[in-house]
Amino acid sequence: MAGTTSIPILNGHSDDTTGGINSDPGRIKFAYWVPNVSGGLVISKIPQRTNWDLASNVKYAQTAEQVGFEYALSQIRFMAGYGAEHQHEPVSFSQAILHQTQKLILIAALLPGPWNPAVAAKQIASIDHYSQGRIAVNIVSGWFKTEFTSIGQWWLDHAERYRRSREFIECLKGIWTQEKFTFKGDFYQFHDYPLSPKPLKWDNRPHPEIFQGGNSIDARENAATVSDYYFMNGNTLEGFQTQIADVKERARREGREAEVKFALNGFVIVRDTEEEAIRVLQEIQGKADPEAVEAFRKEVQNAGASTANKQGMWANSKFEDLVQYNDGFKTKLIGTKEQVADRILLLKSLGVNVLLTAFLHYDEEIERFGKEVIPLVRKLESEGRGKDQEDEIKRTGDVYKAREPNETKK
Repeated sequence: MAGTTSIPILNGHSDDTTGGINSDPGRIKFAYWVPNVSGGLVISKIPQRTNWDLASNVKYAQTAEQVGFEYALSQIRFMAGYGAEHQHEPVSFSQAILHQTQKLILIAALLPGPWNPAVAAKQIASIDHYSQGRIAVNIVSGWFKTEFTSIGQWWLDHAERYRRSREFIECLKGIWTQEKFTFKGDFYQFHDYPLSPKPLKWDNRPHPEIFQGGNSIDARENAATVSDYYFMNGNTLEGFQTQIADVKERARREGREAEVKFALNGFVIVRDTEEEAIRVLQEIQGKADPEAVEAFRKEVQNAGASTANKQGMWANSKFEDLVQYNDGFKTKLIGTKEQVADRILLLKSLGVNVLLTAFLHYDEEIERFGKEVIPLVRKLESEGRGKDQEDEIKRTGDVYKAREPNETKK
């Protein structure tokens, strides 16, 4: 049948050259931010051995899939700002990487407004065929007002941006799965639209996976009603618990509790000692670009304050948090490989399904994480770790409660 496949390929499940490291169906999965935007993953003047060109990114991707990563997220920016002087477009960049890899799934960011769902659905469906089902999407509702107004797009208030994103996702899913798609929304209209070819599909994968983030009530509602994965920024232990429980309850009311999974952003600094890792963090923050960080803070916190509950992304972020622009330091993956592995298993026990990582030096740290941390996590998972939330909190939960990430252990 057209648009279907009986081959349960990809997702790191088959043809696993990593020695079965990703064979456990209950494992936490690992992703990394694709540096398709210049400036690295921190707003800092610290030297970074991280490049944004395609050749470097192909090397990162090939290394990542060899050492156990299963996803990579191509970020979206349309214009310079906050250290991002140059930006490659994420869909075409993802496709270029897919042609040079075997197993890695590329999550391409899409921005409703600049993208129409008809164009996005067609692009992604085609790339799904080119890559044998290794494309996914991340729907970004938008926080950068100038990025919209500079290209003649209406800047909507927060609730309307998320309502548009919900319609965008509904349209993608409908176009991808229905023979002829009709939709009458406030932002999009379709009349018996027959997309062909449809994306590939197999059991438990009716269409490319859809990721979506945000911290507000609007974002959580979208996660509960239409998304496959809900992306979260770094937070406190209590913050993670509250956020996950709230989205699960909203999804339960929609009959979708089993369908919604959780992904979390975290900046990783693994060193031989905790003290060394913390010194790297302190250097990153100490060499922060204050003008760029403050401009970023003003932009995103104005967006966060416009939400109904005043709890949008970055609403409670401090200057030092915003040096990593998705609150990645708050996830506290900073220390030895053993400490980081323990914290990952705690996050898994809370309900995190995918951990989205970023690094200071991509040239070597993707490989180091894959060779040192992922096998350790898998070993501990095989011993039963990561399932008992109460036990994991007893083991390592104090790091999220008792001190800031730039404080040494007392």
